[in-house]
Amino acid sequence: MTTTGDPLTTTLLFTNVFRIGALAAVGALTLTGCFSSGAADDTADRARVAMLQPPRSGLSQFSDDAFKLSRWSTAETLVTLDDLGDAEPALATAWNRVDDRTWSFDLRPDVRFHNGAPLDSAAVVTALTAATTAAPKPRILDGVELTVTATDDDTVEVSTADIDPLVPQRLSSPQLAILAPAAYSAGGSDPVGTGTGPFVLTAVNGTSSATLDRNEDYWGEPAKLAGIDVDFVPDGTARAAALRNGTADVVEAIPVSQAANIDQSLVHEVPMPRTNTLYLNTSSGVFADPAMRAAARESVDKDRLVEQVYEGRADAANGLLGPALPWAADRPARTETPAGDATGKKITLATFTDRAELPEVAVLLQQELEAKGFEVEQVVREYQFIETDALSGAFDAFILSRATVLDSGDPVAYMYSDFACEGSFNISQFCDPQVDTALADASATEPGDDRRAAILAAEKLILEKDAAVPMLHERVIQGESEGLTGVARDPRERTLITNQTAFE
Repeated sequence: MTTTGDPLTTTLLFTNVFRIGALAAVGALTLTGCFSSGAADDTADRARVAMLQPPRSGLSQFSDDAFKLSRWSTAETLVTLDDLGDAEPALATAWNRVDDRTWSFDLRPDVRFHNGAPLDSAAVVTALTAATTAAPKPRILDGVELTVTATDDDTVEVSTADIDPLVPQRLSSPQLAILAPAAYSAGGSDPVGTGTGPFVLTAVNGTSSATLDRNEDYWGEPAKLAGIDVDFVPDGTARAAALRNGTADVVEAIPVSQAANIDQSLVHEVPMPRTNTLYLNTSSGVFADPAMRAAARESVDKDRLVEQVYEGRADAANGLLGPALPWAADRPARTETPAGDATGKKITLATFTDRAELPEVAVLLQQELEAKGFEVEQVVREYQFIETDALSGAFDAFILSRATVLDSGDPVAYMYSDFACEGSFNISQFCDPQVDTALADASATEPGDDRRAAILAAEKLILEKDAAVPMLHERVIQGESEGLTGVARDPRERTLITNQTAFE
C-alpha cells in the first residue's frame, strides 16, 4: 500500500522550516509529495499527522476506523475511561443503574453536532440503534443484545438482554460514538461534519489523507490548534523519515529498527496492552505434562528477547497484563510447578510472519528451549495460513502477540477467549474448571477495585498452570516534533490530537 497527497507549497515549506528549524530543511524536498498541505490558510498552527493504517471501511465508526475518528478528536462517546479503566463523563454527564439489565444516562446540555443539529435523546437513540443493527456488528457488541430508548429529551435508557456490569465501559468504545442523525441517513455512518468533538472532519481523500478544522462552537474548551492534516503512510521507514525531515509533526508507530535514527527527544515510547506470549498445548503432546510446561517456562530468557529483538523497547513480562494496566503490578504471588527433565523431548514451535519481530523471537526461543534439552522443529507461515492449525492444537507451542485489553478497556474478554474451556481463541487447548469459575466471578463483578482483584486472581490460576508463558509487553513508539505539546500518549490508542495539543 502507498499513500499520496498534494505537494507542499513553497509558502508552507518555508513555514515548516521556520517552525521546525534548520534540521527540517535537510531532505524535506524528498518527502513533500507524501503529505497533504491542508485546507486552511493558517498552516503554521495546523498539526501534520502521519498515521500507520489507511481507512479500511470508509471511516465507518462501526469498524476499527472508529479509532481514527477518536484519535482526531472529532467523534465523541457518551463515556470515556480513566487510566484504571473506570468510566468518566463525556457526552453523558451522569448515569445510574435502574435494575440489573437497565442503565439510565443523562445527556450533556447545550451540545451541538458539527452540522448544527442538537444532541438530544433522539439523536443518541438513532446512533446506538444504528450500531446494534450494523452488519457486521461493532466488535464491542459481540454477544451483547442492547436496546436504547429515550426517557425524555435529555435522558436515555440502555438495556441488555443479559446482566452486564460493563455497560458504561462498553459505551466508551469509539465504535459507539454519537454522530448526528444525518450521518446514518444512507445506511452505515458518515463522520464528515457530523461529530461533536473539538475538531470537525471536513474532507477525506480516500485512503490517502483527511482534513480537520477547529470546531469554533465546541461545548468544551476550544482546540488550541487551527486544524489537523492527516496522511496515511503504511511504510514505517517513510513515517520515520517524515519526523526526521520535519514534514510531519506527529507520527504513529515508528518501527523499532528506525527509532535509533531519530533525535531521541522526538521519540516517545508508550506501553501497549499487548503481550508477546508463548502458548503451550496443554491437551496433547509433550506439554500435556505440567512439568514439561514448567521446563518451557524456565527456558525463556525474557530480558534477552527484549534486548536482542526489541532493542530494549519493550518490557519483560511478569504476567499476562503489563504496564499499560498499572494496577496489574499488584498481582498476588504465584506458586510455580517444578520443571521436569526436557532432554530429548521433541516439540513443534510455530509463529507467523505478519509481525516482523515474531520470527526473530522464534529463533532465539528455539535456542533457549534446545539449551534446556528440547528438540525443536520450527513452523513459520503467514497468519492466514497458520491460524486454523494453531486453534486446532496442531502445534506444541505457538508464539503470538496478543492484545490483552479489548474495546471495553477490560481484560476479562481476552482472558475468557484464550483460557476458558469454551474460549473461542484457546490456542493452549486449556480447560480448567477452577479457572472457568474465576473468570465467571471476574466477569460478574462490578467495575472497580474488586473486579481488578478478581481479574488478577484468575490470572494467577492460569499462570500457575503454565498454559501460557508471557514473555514481554510491547510498546508503541510515537514521534512528536519539537515544540509540539499536549499530544496524548494513550496505551489504548483512543486519543492522540486533543483540544490541548499546541505549538509552543
